[in-house]
Amino acid sequence: MRTDDRRIRVAASAAACLIVLVAGACGGGAAGPPPANQPSASQPSASQSSASPSRSPRPVESPAPGDHQLALDWDGQERTYELHAPPSYRPGRKLPLVVVLHYRGGDPAVMRAMTRFDAKADAAGFLVAYPVGLDGAMNALICCGSNDDVGFVRSMVEHLTRSWGADPARIYATGISNGADMSFRLAVEVPGMFAAIAPVSGGLTGARATDDASFKPSRPVSVVSFIGNDDRIADTLEIGLRAWRAKLGCPEGRAVWVDPGKTVNRTTARCADGTAVVGYTINGMGHAWPGSSNAGLGDTRRKINAVDVMWEFFKAHRSAG
Repeated sequence: MRTDDRRIRVAASAAACLIVLVAGACGGGAAGPPPANQPSASQPSASQSSASPSRSPRPVESPAPGDHQLALDWDGQERTYELHAPPSYRPGRKLPLVVVLHYRGGDPAVMRAMTRFDAKADAAGFLVAYPVGLDGAMNALICCGSNDDVGFVRSMVEHLTRSWGADPARIYATGISNGADMSFRLAVEVPGMFAAIAPVSGGLTGARATDDASFKPSRPVSVVSFIGNDDRIADTLEIGLRAWRAKLGCPEGRAVWVDPGKTVNRTTARCADGTAVVGYTINGMGHAWPGSSNAGLGDTRRKINAVDVMWEFFKAHRSAG
C-alpha cells in the first residue's frame, strides 16, 4: 500500500472514532438510549433540577410604600401575588390587610382597576394583597383545580404579618364569584386568621358547604355579602347565606331599604358567637361588583359602593387573637 493511501485510511478511521466519541461510545458498540435507571437529557434527575433552578433569583423584598410584585414557594410551585402599600406605610407600623381574590379568568390587574381598592387603601391606610390563582382561578368550594390555595393564601398572610407589619387582629378577605367562594372557604379552614369577609356575587355553595353542619368556622368571622337580584345564581347564593346563618345561630333581621329609590336592601343578623352577618341585595344587578369602575365585572350604575361599605364593616371587626 502506498504511504499516501495509508495516511488517508488512518485519518478516516480517527475521524470516525471522534464522531462516535461525541455520540457517547467508541470501541464499546453503538450508542443507544440511557439505561432505565438513568435520566435522559430531556428528563433531568431531581438532583439536576435542584442544582439548576429554572428561574432567576427573586429580588430582595424591601417593605415600602407603593406596588410590589411578590412570590413564595408553596406546594412545590412558585405562587405570586401583588401587594399595594399606602403612602403612610412605614416598616414596623402595624396596618390592616385586605386580601382581594379575583374571579375565574381574572387577575390582580383587573381587580385593581375594577374595585379601585388601592385608592381606598391610600386614603384609609391599609395594605391590599392580590393573590394570583393558577390557571386563572382558585380551588374554592365548587371550582377549580386541586391546588392547595388555602395553604397558599395562609402562607402569604403569615409572611405579610411577619415581614410587612400586617396586623394579625385586622386581616380581611373579599372577592367576587370564584374569589367570593374562596373567601368563605378561608373563613372556615383558616380559623382565627380573618376577622371578617366580604363575598361579592359569590358565596357558600356546594353540598359540603350547605349540607355539612360541621363546615363552619371554629373561630368568629363576620360576613358582609353583596348579591345581585338579577344574578342567575342569586337563589343559590341566598341559600348559602341562609345556611351560614343557620349553622352559626344568626336570626335574620328585617330587611330595610338603604336608598330612596329602593334598589338596595339590607338584612342584619347577630350570631351566637358574637359575629354579624349582613346581606345586601341589589335590584337590577347581575353577576357583578357594585359601585366600581366598568373594568372586568364592575357595575357603575348601582346605588351602593361595595368597597366603601365593606371597609366600614371591616373597621368594626377584629380577631379575638
